[in-house]
Formats: sequence, C-alpha cells, structure tokens
Amino acid sequence: MVKRLLIDTDTAGDDAVSILFGILWPDTSVEAITIAAGNLPLDPCVENALYTLEVAGKTGIPVFAGASRPLVRPLVTAEYVHGQDGMGNSYFPKAKQRPEAQHGVDAIIETANRWSGELEIVAQAPLTNLAMAFLKDPKLPQKVKRLWIMGGSNNFIGNISPAAEFNFYVDPEAAHIVMQAGFEIVLVPWDLCVNYGTLLRDELEPIYQLNTALSEFYFAINRAVWDFNLHHREGGSIDGITHPDSLTIALLLNPELVIEQKRLFVDVEYRSDLTRGYSLVDTFGVLNQPANAEVVFKANKLAFRDMLATLLGG
Repeated sequence: MVKRLLIDTDTAGDDAVSILFGILWPDTSVEAITIAAGNLPLDPCVENALYTLEVAGKTGIPVFAGASRPLVRPLVTAEYVHGQDGMGNSYFPKAKQRPEAQHGVDAIIETANRWSGELEIVAQAPLTNLAMAFLKDPKLPQKVKRLWIMGGSNNFIGNISPAAEFNFYVDPEAAHIVMQAGFEIVLVPWDLCVNYGTLLRDELEPIYQLNTALSEFYFAINRAVWDFNLHHREGGSIDGITHPDSLTIALLLNPELVIEQKRLFVDVEYRSDLTRGYSLVDTFGVLNQPANAEVVFKANKLAFRDMLATLLGG
C-alpha cells in the first residue's frame, strides 16, 4: 500500500534529505510539502525545498509557504548550524518551480480532507503550521492517520538550551497545542537522533564511495552542520553528521528500524524562560495523565545508514 505523506519542514540540510526519502523511496506519495520558518526565515526554507525537488527530478510536487514566525514569539533561526543559506553555504541557483499560492496551513487542512484516514504527516519544523491548522479545523487530528514529530528530548539535554530541542524551543506554544490536540503521534526526540541518527566519519565511508549526484548533494548540504558538530562547543565535538529529520521519516518508511518505543504522556513547557520548550516525557506515569504519544527510545542505526546509502545511491 502506498504511504501518502505530507512533509512540514523548515528546509535546511537534513530536512532536504528527509524530503529525498519521501519523494524517492518506493511506495510513497508526497502529496504536499508545507514550509514553516525555523532553521531559516520562511523564504529561503521554501527555496531550499523547491531546489531539493529539482535535484531529485521530482518537480511538480506542490510546495506551500506557511507560517513566517511562531504563534506569539519572535523567530529564532539556526544559520549558525546549517550555513547562511541552510544548505551548507552552497548557494544553489533558484529552482524553476515556484511555490503554490495557497497558504501552507490551508494546504494541510485540504490535503488531510482529501486523504482522510490515509495521510501521514512528517513534522520536522517548529509546529506552527500544525497548531494553526488544528485551531482552524479542530477535527484535523481525526483525519490524519499518524503525525510523526521530530521534536523535544526525552529527559536529555537539548540542542539549543540545556532544557530544549530547537523545534519545540522556537514555538513552544505551538508544540504544546499540537501535543494535546489528539493526533496519533509518534515522537522522535533529539536524544534518539543523537544516539541512533548520528553517522560518524567512518560510518559515512560507504556513502562517500557512492559518487552519485545525490551523494554529492548530501555532503554539500550537510558540510556546515558537520563543521558545527566537530568544532563548536554546542556540537559536542562529534566528527559526523546528525540526521534528526531523515531518521524520523526513515522510521515511518521502515518500521523495523524501531527497536523500542513506549506510549507515554508528553507535554511542552511554554510559560518559563528558563525551561522554554522543555518536553516533559512522563516515563513512569507519575502524573496519571493519559498517554498521548508513542515515544521512540531506540532505533537500528546501521539499518538507517544502509537506507540512506540506498537512497543516495539512487
């Protein structure tokens, strides 16, 4: 059966790899790509998604510009991680395809209506678009088969503050709304991505040997994040590339990658300056709240690497 997907993204390096998985993997159909500001302001995120489609030869998949800022806060971006263009300072030419006129929030609602009960959403940006779509259509969660969220961290240090992962930090109000909205959620937290979605230099060797157009594109768009991981204090001196977004969609495409997951209650802190965006994962059920997410704890790292090599060998 074909997996029908909508990818909601703030397109930088690994977001683009996730898009490649969605549009090139067998038995998948990306019905729409919606964009929220996050890693970069909105317009370059849109351009990066369009260029990724062009590189993959998949122009024609509709791309919709969505929220240009969080619900109530100023936008925080991450060019310092991904490069000024979000694509490893590659400064690719503008794609021929242009974004659709419809707003991304309306595109989410319309696509969920068209494919009600079938659509799976991959949310790999701040959750602004999803929160706005839910507020506009409170029945949205019942139409979406599954919502895969790359966000938060499971009792683990964040990647933008000690308490928070970037997507939840940028728009904590949106994350709180979406987590409590009633979606069938699979949460892929930052700790999972660090432990099972980080490929070190020697683990990347099979991808180096591919020498394909897609593998060269992959290394170009991820070179800034590799440099950040290795040389910046916040990067943890990791000699390799992190894959939070592409790991998330890989888990959707190949559920056998999941080694351990638990259904738990998760909420997001949005009222504190100190712990803004903190994801509370109630591992032991001490709050006595009904579980609202499948939280992935462990994944098959080498199988993910092999999927990535297959994709880029294309």
